[in-house]
Amino acid sequence: MKKVFVVGGSGRVATDLIKDLVATGNEVTAGARHPEKVIKLNHVTAVELNLHDSVEKIAELMKDMDAVYFVAGSRGKDLLQTDAMGAVKTMQATEKDGIKRYIMLSSLYALQPEMWPKVPSLASIMDYNIAKFFADNYLISNTNLDYTILQPANLTEEPGTGKIQIGEGSATSNPIPDVAQTLADILQHDNTIGHVIMMRSGDTPIEEALDQI
Repeated sequence: MKKVFVVGGSGRVATDLIKDLVATGNEVTAGARHPEKVIKLNHVTAVELNLHDSVEKIAELMKDMDAVYFVAGSRGKDLLQTDAMGAVKTMQATEKDGIKRYIMLSSLYALQPEMWPKVPSLASIMDYNIAKFFADNYLISNTNLDYTILQPANLTEEPGTGKIQIGEGSATSNPIPDVAQTLADILQHDNTIGHVIMMRSGDTPIEEALDQI
């Protein structure tokens, strides 16, 4: 059992992620601007988290955790203070608290700007890609965290298949439940530490795909 903090705890991915984390015996604290929107389950505590707050205030909420997930997103409304700097503040707060494990939900090719114009679904979210580019780079280059960055393709509100493809491929989407399950399973896979994982819909069971990293 781990104590896990989920940043962006009321979002679409977070809701499924929290269910998956609790199902495997973890205690979850979900931080959200609107904690009343966090899914209500046993072993889940909702707290108010504003990414505009100071690193110190954010660190206070995360104390005594074993791992931190960043799955927040402003859907284009607050890219600098939420998706970019908000992410950086949570990394700084994680280090301030002495927590090592940090799992970031990013976007396909977020670290490869040369790919953005070539993929139609990415070309339409250019500013989001830029925010994730800086957040991901900060995590890799400016922290000593045991990070994993998951870069899924376009998120869709479809039923999960439980199967994915890691790395390059032609699929351009992922059902949200599969992204959430992959994020949850990463916590059990220390072999993913220090890796940037691109994922798409595919034919390999999630557990098996992660085992191969």
